[in-house]
Amino acid sequence: MRTSHPTLLTIGRAMAVHRDTILLEWAKWLADRVASAGMIPRSTIDRELRLLLEILIESVGPMRRSVSEVWYHACEHYGRVGAARGLAAGEIVEELQYLRSLLIRRIGPVLTPLRQRQAMAIILRLNSVLDKGIAVAVVGYTDALVATLFVQNGVPAPDTALDAHDIARQLEQLETELAGVVRHR
Repeated sequence: MRTSHPTLLTIGRAMAVHRDTILLEWAKWLADRVASAGMIPRSTIDRELRLLLEILIESVGPMRRSVSEVWYHACEHYGRVGAARGLAAGEIVEELQYLRSLLIRRIGPVLTPLRQRQAMAIILRLNSVLDKGIAVAVVGYTDALVATLFVQNGVPAPDTALDAHDIARQLEQLETELAGVVRHR
């Protein structure tokens, strides 16, 4: 475990303090723009949003290197779930970009009193983590679509899509993976 600069810990705490507000705003924004999420229950989508934010909070803490692999797995899963929800790749990007704007609004007041160099380092760190996550989410989305097309010679098969049970099981695995990393703090 690598020690974290006190500024990173401060930002992590600020993100944790605003966790519920960010999640509520993000979930509301998603609900307002997407009338239906297919067969995926709203509670499952909310759970996925919470997992992504929890991992992002850990990404500015002492376990930031260890949690990066979990971040990639969760973002890939988010892309696959987006395909199951019937979204376009651009919509998945937009959903994660909205998380970025929520974070900026919520942690901005904590960044303002910092020296420019410190604030910029944190902004660059979060942007880098989010950008890599977006790229991996698009890969997960594309993989899910390609998998459905190649199952039956280019004709999508109805039983190849993720169902709500599979998604919940995979979410549980990701949550366990995160808990395993954080436990070693």
